[in-house]
Amino acid sequence: MSESALQGIRVLDVTQVMAGPYCAMMLADLGATVIKVEPPGGDSTRQMPGASGSDSPSFNAVNRGKRSIVLNLKTAEARDVFARLAQSSDIVIENYRPGVMASLGLDYRSLSSANPRLIYASISGYGQTGPHRGKGGFDLIAQGVAGIMSVTGEAGGSPVKAGIPVTDLGASLFALIGILAALQHRHRTGVGQQVDTSLVDAGVALSVWEATEYFAGIGVPAALGSAHRMNAPYQAFRCSDGYITIGAANERLFRRLAAVLGHSEWADEDAFSDNARRVRNRQALADRIEAMTITRPRAHWLTLFEANDIPCGPINDYAQVFADPQVLAREMVVETDHPALGHMRTLGSPIKMSVSQPDVSRRAPQLGEHTDEVLAEVGFSDAEIAALRAAGAIG
Repeated sequence: MSESALQGIRVLDVTQVMAGPYCAMMLADLGATVIKVEPPGGDSTRQMPGASGSDSPSFNAVNRGKRSIVLNLKTAEARDVFARLAQSSDIVIENYRPGVMASLGLDYRSLSSANPRLIYASISGYGQTGPHRGKGGFDLIAQGVAGIMSVTGEAGGSPVKAGIPVTDLGASLFALIGILAALQHRHRTGVGQQVDTSLVDAGVALSVWEATEYFAGIGVPAALGSAHRMNAPYQAFRCSDGYITIGAANERLFRRLAAVLGHSEWADEDAFSDNARRVRNRQALADRIEAMTITRPRAHWLTLFEANDIPCGPINDYAQVFADPQVLAREMVVETDHPALGHMRTLGSPIKMSVSQPDVSRRAPQLGEHTDEVLAEVGFSDAEIAALRAAGAIG
Protein backbone atom coordinates (compact mmCIF):
# COMPACT_ATOMS: atom_id res chain seq x y z
CA MET A 1 0.00 0.00 0.00
CA SER A 2 1.26 3.52 -0.78
CA GLU A 3 2.15 6.00 1.93
CA SER A 4 -0.95 7.37 3.67
CA ALA A 5 -1.85 11.02 3.23
CA LEU A 6 -1.53 11.84 6.94
CA GLN A 7 1.27 9.44 7.81
CA GLY A 8 3.33 10.85 10.67
CA ILE A 9 0.49 12.99 12.08
CA ARG A 10 -0.34 12.20 15.71
CA VAL A 11 -3.81 12.87 17.16
CA LEU A 12 -5.14 12.83 20.72
CA ASP A 13 -8.87 12.10 20.55
CA VAL A 14 -10.54 12.90 23.87
CA THR A 15 -14.10 12.74 22.55
CA GLN A 16 -17.14 10.53 22.94
CA VAL A 17 -20.26 9.36 21.10
CA MET A 18 -20.48 10.67 17.50
CA ALA A 19 -19.20 14.07 16.31
CA GLY A 20 -15.70 13.98 17.78
CA PRO A 21 -15.03 10.27 17.29
CA TYR A 22 -16.18 10.39 13.65
CA CYS A 23 -13.85 13.31 12.92
CA ALA A 24 -10.90 11.52 14.52
CA MET A 25 -11.77 8.30 12.68
CA MET A 26 -11.60 10.12 9.34
CA LEU A 27 -8.09 11.25 10.29
CA ALA A 28 -7.19 7.65 11.19
CA ASP A 29 -8.56 6.43 7.84
CA LEU A 30 -6.27 8.96 6.14
CA GLY A 31 -3.24 7.60 7.94
CA ALA A 32 -2.90 9.61 11.14
CA THR A 33 -1.98 7.83 14.37
CA VAL A 34 -5.03 8.43 16.55
CA ILE A 35 -4.87 7.80 20.29
CA LYS A 36 -8.35 7.64 21.79
CA VAL A 37 -8.30 8.83 25.39
CA GLU A 38 -11.15 7.18 27.29
CA PRO A 39 -12.41 7.52 30.86
CA PRO A 40 -12.23 4.44 33.12
CA GLY A 41 -15.68 3.24 31.98
CA GLY A 42 -14.92 3.87 28.32
CA ASP A 43 -16.78 5.84 25.66
CA SER A 44 -20.52 5.52 26.29
CA THR A 45 -21.05 4.03 22.83
CA ARG A 46 -19.27 0.91 24.08
CA GLN A 47 -22.52 0.04 25.89
CA MET A 48 -24.92 0.59 23.01
CA PRO A 49 -27.06 -2.33 21.72
CA GLY A 50 -25.15 -5.40 20.58
CA ALA A 51 -22.35 -4.91 23.11
CA SER A 52 -20.09 -7.74 24.20
CA GLY A 53 -18.43 -6.60 27.39
CA SER A 54 -16.89 -3.20 26.67
CA ASP A 55 -17.13 -3.57 22.89
CA SER A 56 -20.07 -2.76 20.65
CA PRO A 57 -20.82 -2.38 16.95
CA SER A 58 -21.67 1.30 17.55
CA PHE A 59 -18.27 2.00 19.08
CA ASN A 60 -16.56 0.18 16.25
CA ALA A 61 -18.51 2.23 13.69
CA VAL A 62 -16.88 5.54 14.69
CA ASN A 63 -13.57 4.45 16.21
CA ARG A 64 -11.87 2.12 13.74
CA GLY A 65 -8.14 2.41 13.26
CA LYS A 66 -7.49 4.07 16.64
CA ARG A 67 -5.48 3.07 19.70
CA SER A 68 -7.20 3.24 23.09
CA ILE A 69 -5.73 4.43 26.37
CA VAL A 70 -7.63 4.90 29.63
CA LEU A 71 -6.94 8.10 31.58
CA ASN A 72 -8.90 9.22 34.61
CA LEU A 73 -8.66 12.96 33.99
CA LYS A 74 -10.16 13.62 37.42
CA THR A 75 -6.70 12.84 38.80
CA ALA A 76 -3.75 15.23 38.60
CA GLU A 77 -1.50 12.39 37.51
CA ALA A 78 -3.66 11.58 34.48
CA ARG A 79 -3.84 15.24 33.52
CA ASP A 80 -0.06 15.39 33.60
CA VAL A 81 0.07 12.33 31.34
CA PHE A 82 -2.33 13.96 28.88
CA ALA A 83 -0.28 17.16 28.82
CA ARG A 84 2.86 15.14 28.17
CA LEU A 85 1.17 13.27 25.32
CA ALA A 86 0.01 16.59 23.86
CA GLN A 87 3.59 17.85 23.70
CA SER A 88 4.37 15.23 21.05
CA SER A 89 1.01 15.43 19.27
CA ASP A 90 -0.02 17.41 16.21
CA ILE A 91 -3.76 17.53 16.93
CA VAL A 92 -6.04 17.37 19.96
CA ILE A 93 -9.78 16.87 19.44
CA GLU A 94 -12.19 17.37 22.36
CA ASN A 95 -15.95 17.63 22.68
CA TYR A 96 -16.55 18.63 26.29
CA ARG A 97 -18.74 21.60 27.16
CA PRO A 98 -16.79 24.85 26.80
CA GLY A 99 -14.80 25.53 29.94
CA VAL A 100 -14.34 21.91 31.03
CA MET A 101 -10.92 21.43 29.43
CA ALA A 102 -9.80 24.80 30.84
CA SER A 103 -10.85 23.68 34.32
CA LEU A 104 -8.59 20.65 33.85
CA GLY A 105 -5.71 22.77 32.62
CA LEU A 106 -5.91 21.01 29.25
CA ASP A 107 -7.37 23.76 27.05
CA TYR A 108 -5.72 25.16 23.94
CA ARG A 109 -3.99 28.02 25.74
CA SER A 110 -2.47 25.70 28.35
CA LEU A 111 -1.30 23.01 25.93
CA SER A 112 -0.11 25.30 23.13
CA SER A 113 2.25 27.12 25.48
CA ALA A 114 4.32 23.92 25.56
CA ASN A 115 3.58 22.97 21.94
CA PRO A 116 2.99 26.04 19.72
CA ARG A 117 2.52 23.78 16.70
CA LEU A 118 -0.53 22.13 18.27
CA ILE A 119 -3.84 22.18 16.40
CA TYR A 120 -6.66 21.96 18.92
CA ALA A 121 -10.17 21.19 17.66
CA SER A 122 -13.17 21.78 19.91
CA ILE A 123 -16.58 20.42 18.93
CA SER A 124 -19.52 21.41 21.13
CA GLY A 125 -23.26 21.91 21.04
CA TYR A 126 -23.25 25.70 20.67
CA GLY A 127 -19.60 26.72 20.21
CA GLN A 128 -16.90 28.27 22.37
CA THR A 129 -18.47 31.75 22.30
CA GLY A 130 -21.94 33.28 22.56
CA PRO A 131 -24.62 33.41 25.26
CA HIS A 132 -25.46 29.70 25.02
CA ARG A 133 -21.87 28.40 24.95
CA GLY A 134 -22.32 26.61 28.29
CA LYS A 135 -25.35 24.59 27.26
CA GLY A 136 -25.05 20.90 26.50
CA GLY A 137 -25.96 19.92 22.99
CA PHE A 138 -27.07 16.73 21.32
CA ASP A 139 -27.96 16.23 17.67
CA LEU A 140 -31.70 16.21 18.38
CA ILE A 141 -31.48 19.50 20.27
CA ALA A 142 -29.28 21.12 17.63
CA GLN A 143 -31.61 20.06 14.81
CA GLY A 144 -34.43 21.85 16.61
CA VAL A 145 -32.43 25.00 17.41
CA ALA A 146 -30.97 25.21 13.89
CA GLY A 147 -34.40 25.01 12.23
CA ILE A 148 -33.90 21.62 10.59
CA MET A 149 -36.86 20.02 12.36
CA SER A 150 -39.15 22.83 11.20
CA VAL A 151 -38.51 21.97 7.54
CA THR A 152 -38.41 18.18 7.83
CA GLY A 153 -41.46 15.98 7.32
CA GLU A 154 -44.72 16.51 5.50
CA ALA A 155 -46.30 19.94 5.12
CA GLY A 156 -48.45 20.75 8.13
CA GLY A 157 -47.17 17.77 10.11
CA SER A 158 -45.43 17.53 13.46
CA PRO A 159 -41.73 18.46 13.69
CA VAL A 160 -39.49 15.62 12.53
CA LYS A 161 -35.75 15.23 12.91
CA ALA A 162 -33.64 14.17 9.96
CA GLY A 163 -33.22 10.40 9.86
CA ILE A 164 -29.45 10.60 10.33
CA PRO A 165 -27.61 12.71 12.95
CA VAL A 166 -26.93 15.49 10.47
CA THR A 167 -25.67 18.12 12.94
CA ASP A 168 -23.35 15.65 14.68
CA LEU A 169 -21.87 14.54 11.38
CA GLY A 170 -21.91 18.05 9.94
CA ALA A 171 -19.97 19.47 12.90
CA SER A 172 -17.57 16.55 12.63
CA LEU A 173 -16.85 17.15 8.97
CA PHE A 174 -16.54 20.93 9.42
CA ALA A 175 -14.03 20.24 12.19
CA LEU A 176 -12.16 17.92 9.85
CA ILE A 177 -12.00 20.64 7.20
CA GLY A 178 -10.74 23.11 9.79
CA ILE A 179 -8.09 20.69 11.03
CA LEU A 180 -6.78 19.99 7.54
CA ALA A 181 -6.73 23.73 6.76
CA ALA A 182 -4.88 24.37 10.04
CA LEU A 183 -2.33 21.70 9.10
CA GLN A 184 -1.69 23.52 5.82
CA HIS A 185 -1.42 26.85 7.64
CA ARG A 186 1.06 25.30 10.09
CA HIS A 187 3.04 23.92 7.17
CA ARG A 188 3.52 27.52 5.96
CA THR A 189 3.96 29.25 9.32
CA GLY A 190 5.00 26.63 11.86
CA VAL A 191 2.18 27.75 14.16
CA GLY A 192 -0.89 25.80 15.27
CA GLN A 193 -4.32 27.17 16.18
CA GLN A 194 -7.68 26.30 17.69
CA VAL A 195 -10.55 25.07 15.51
CA ASP A 196 -14.03 25.69 16.93
CA THR A 197 -17.14 24.05 15.44
CA SER A 198 -20.56 23.35 16.89
CA LEU A 199 -23.62 21.25 16.17
CA VAL A 200 -25.87 24.31 15.93
CA ASP A 201 -23.45 26.11 13.59
CA ALA A 202 -23.34 23.02 11.41
CA GLY A 203 -27.13 22.78 11.22
CA VAL A 204 -27.41 26.46 10.28
CA ALA A 205 -24.56 26.23 7.76
CA LEU A 206 -26.20 23.27 6.02
CA SER A 207 -29.50 25.16 5.69
CA VAL A 208 -28.38 26.71 2.41
CA TRP A 209 -31.65 26.82 0.47
CA GLU A 210 -33.70 27.56 3.57
CA ALA A 211 -31.53 30.58 4.41
CA THR A 212 -31.70 31.71 0.79
CA GLU A 213 -35.50 31.55 0.82
CA TYR A 214 -35.71 33.52 4.06
CA PHE A 215 -33.05 36.12 3.21
CA ALA A 216 -34.67 36.72 -0.18
CA GLY A 217 -37.94 37.67 1.54
CA ILE A 218 -39.86 34.71 0.13
CA GLY A 219 -41.00 33.76 3.62
CA VAL A 220 -40.18 31.55 6.58
CA PRO A 221 -39.29 28.09 5.18
CA ALA A 222 -41.68 25.29 6.05
CA ALA A 223 -41.69 21.52 5.65
CA LEU A 224 -42.26 20.32 2.08
CA GLY A 225 -42.04 16.56 2.46
CA SER A 226 -39.62 15.30 -0.18
CA ALA A 227 -40.05 18.37 -2.42
CA HIS A 228 -37.30 20.89 -3.16
CA ARG A 229 -37.82 24.53 -2.30
CA MET A 230 -35.88 25.86 -5.32
CA ASN A 231 -36.71 23.35 -8.09
CA ALA A 232 -39.74 21.40 -9.34
CA PRO A 233 -40.45 18.64 -10.07
CA TYR A 234 -37.85 17.27 -7.68
CA GLN A 235 -39.34 14.87 -5.14
CA ALA A 236 -40.74 11.40 -4.46
CA PHE A 237 -43.71 10.12 -6.45
CA ARG A 238 -45.98 7.19 -5.70
CA CYS A 239 -46.17 4.24 -8.07
CA SER A 240 -48.50 1.28 -7.90
CA ASP A 241 -46.07 -0.65 -5.68
CA GLY A 242 -44.15 2.04 -3.80
CA TYR A 243 -42.24 5.25 -4.40
CA ILE A 244 -39.51 6.54 -6.70
CA THR A 245 -37.72 9.87 -6.95
CA ILE A 246 -37.70 12.12 -10.02
CA GLY A 247 -35.35 15.08 -10.40
CA ALA A 248 -36.35 17.03 -13.51
CA ALA A 249 -34.68 20.17 -12.17
CA ASN A 250 -34.17 22.26 -15.31
CA GLU A 251 -36.09 23.26 -18.43
CA ARG A 252 -34.61 20.60 -20.69
CA LEU A 253 -35.34 17.80 -18.23
CA PHE A 254 -38.86 19.00 -17.49
CA ARG A 255 -39.77 19.13 -21.16
CA ARG A 256 -38.35 15.65 -21.61
CA LEU A 257 -40.29 14.33 -18.60
CA ALA A 258 -43.54 15.86 -19.83
CA ALA A 259 -43.01 14.30 -23.25
CA VAL A 260 -42.23 10.87 -21.82
CA LEU A 261 -45.40 11.05 -19.74
CA GLY A 262 -47.35 11.91 -22.89
CA HIS A 263 -48.08 15.50 -21.89
CA SER A 264 -45.70 17.76 -23.79
CA GLU A 265 -48.27 20.53 -23.46
CA TRP A 266 -47.51 20.88 -19.74
CA ALA A 267 -44.26 22.67 -20.55
CA ASP A 268 -46.17 25.41 -22.38
CA GLU A 269 -48.79 26.02 -19.71
CA ASP A 270 -48.33 29.33 -17.91
CA ALA A 271 -48.28 27.62 -14.49
CA PHE A 272 -45.35 25.40 -15.48
CA SER A 273 -43.57 27.43 -18.15
CA ASP A 274 -40.44 28.11 -16.10
CA ASN A 275 -38.90 26.82 -12.89
CA ALA A 276 -40.09 29.73 -10.72
CA ARG A 277 -43.70 29.05 -11.77
CA ARG A 278 -43.29 25.31 -11.29
CA VAL A 279 -42.00 25.89 -7.76
CA ARG A 280 -44.99 28.11 -6.96
CA ASN A 281 -47.32 25.46 -8.37
CA ARG A 282 -45.34 22.41 -7.27
CA GLN A 283 -48.29 20.62 -5.67
CA ALA A 284 -50.49 20.93 -8.74
CA LEU A 285 -47.63 19.68 -10.90
CA ALA A 286 -46.89 16.82 -8.50
CA ASP A 287 -50.53 15.77 -8.55
CA ARG A 288 -50.46 15.54 -12.34
CA ILE A 289 -47.25 13.52 -12.41
CA GLU A 290 -48.39 11.17 -9.67
CA ALA A 291 -51.69 10.57 -11.42
CA MET A 292 -49.54 8.99 -14.13
CA THR A 293 -46.90 7.20 -12.02
CA ILE A 294 -49.45 5.55 -9.73
CA THR A 295 -50.80 3.53 -12.66
CA ARG A 296 -47.64 1.43 -13.11
CA PRO A 297 -45.04 -0.25 -10.86
CA ARG A 298 -41.73 1.33 -9.96
CA ALA A 299 -39.70 -0.86 -12.31
CA HIS A 300 -41.71 0.35 -15.30
CA TRP A 301 -41.07 4.01 -14.58
CA LEU A 302 -37.43 3.62 -13.61
CA THR A 303 -36.73 1.74 -16.84
CA LEU A 304 -38.61 4.31 -18.92
CA PHE A 305 -37.05 7.37 -17.29
CA GLU A 306 -33.52 5.96 -17.34
CA ALA A 307 -33.91 5.12 -21.03
CA ASN A 308 -34.75 8.78 -21.61
CA ASP A 309 -31.95 10.10 -19.38
CA ILE A 310 -34.30 11.57 -16.77
CA PRO A 311 -32.71 11.51 -13.28
CA CYS A 312 -34.64 9.09 -11.11
CA GLY A 313 -34.09 6.38 -8.55
CA PRO A 314 -35.67 3.93 -6.14
CA ILE A 315 -36.19 4.71 -2.47
CA ASN A 316 -34.18 1.95 -0.84
CA ASP A 317 -34.32 0.63 2.67
CA TYR A 318 -30.94 -0.21 4.19
CA ALA A 319 -31.15 -3.88 3.31
CA GLN A 320 -31.40 -2.77 -0.32
CA VAL A 321 -28.68 -0.13 0.13
CA PHE A 322 -26.14 -2.66 1.30
CA ALA A 323 -26.99 -5.03 -1.54
CA ASP A 324 -26.84 -2.30 -4.19
CA PRO A 325 -24.19 -3.15 -6.81
CA GLN A 326 -23.06 0.48 -7.03
CA VAL A 327 -22.61 0.75 -3.26
CA LEU A 328 -20.68 -2.51 -3.23
CA ALA A 329 -18.56 -1.55 -6.24
CA ARG A 330 -17.57 1.66 -4.46
CA GLU A 331 -16.42 -0.42 -1.46
CA MET A 332 -18.82 1.29 0.91
CA VAL A 333 -19.17 -1.98 2.80
CA VAL A 334 -16.03 -3.51 4.30
CA GLU A 335 -15.47 -6.56 6.46
CA THR A 336 -13.23 -6.96 9.46
CA ASP A 337 -12.65 -9.30 12.39
CA HIS A 338 -12.94 -8.21 16.02
CA PRO A 339 -11.71 -10.27 19.00
CA ALA A 340 -14.96 -9.75 20.94
CA LEU A 341 -17.54 -9.08 18.24
CA GLY A 342 -16.35 -11.57 15.64
CA HIS A 343 -16.66 -11.05 11.91
CA MET A 344 -18.26 -7.69 11.16
CA ARG A 345 -19.45 -5.59 8.26
CA THR A 346 -18.86 -1.86 8.58
CA LEU A 347 -19.02 1.22 6.39
CA GLY A 348 -16.24 2.00 3.95
CA SER A 349 -14.77 5.43 3.24
CA PRO A 350 -16.51 7.87 0.87
CA ILE A 351 -13.10 9.40 0.08
CA LYS A 352 -11.43 7.85 -2.96
CA MET A 353 -7.83 8.89 -3.64
CA SER A 354 -5.65 7.82 -6.54
CA VAL A 355 -2.41 7.57 -4.56
CA SER A 356 -3.00 7.60 -0.79
CA GLN A 357 -6.24 5.67 -0.46
CA PRO A 358 -7.82 5.68 3.03
CA ASP A 359 -7.36 2.50 5.06
CA VAL A 360 -10.63 1.30 6.60
CA SER A 361 -9.54 -2.25 7.32
CA ARG A 362 -8.52 -1.79 10.95
CA ARG A 363 -10.98 -2.52 13.75
CA ALA A 364 -11.70 -0.25 16.70
CA PRO A 365 -9.56 -0.80 19.81
CA GLN A 366 -10.64 -2.57 22.94
CA LEU A 367 -10.87 -0.46 26.07
CA GLY A 368 -7.38 0.53 27.22
CA GLU A 369 -5.78 -1.88 24.77
CA HIS A 370 -2.81 0.41 24.10
CA THR A 371 -2.37 2.28 27.39
CA ASP A 372 0.99 0.82 28.36
CA GLU A 373 2.26 0.83 24.78
CA VAL A 374 1.43 4.50 24.17
CA LEU A 375 2.88 5.67 27.48
CA ALA A 376 6.09 3.74 26.85
CA GLU A 377 6.41 5.46 23.47
CA VAL A 378 6.58 8.87 25.14
CA GLY A 379 9.12 7.79 27.72
CA PHE A 380 7.21 6.42 30.71
CA SER A 381 9.07 3.60 32.41
CA ASP A 382 7.44 0.36 33.55
CA ALA A 383 7.71 1.58 37.15
CA GLU A 384 6.04 4.91 36.31
CA ILE A 385 3.23 3.13 34.48
CA ALA A 386 2.68 0.81 37.44
CA ALA A 387 2.59 3.80 39.79
CA LEU A 388 0.06 5.59 37.61
CA ARG A 389 -2.13 2.49 37.60
CA ALA A 390 -1.86 2.13 41.36
CA ALA A 391 -2.93 5.78 41.75
CA GLY A 392 -6.02 5.17 39.59
CA ALA A 393 -4.79 7.56 36.92
CA ILE A 394 -4.73 5.01 34.11
CA GLY A 395 -6.61 1.83 33.26
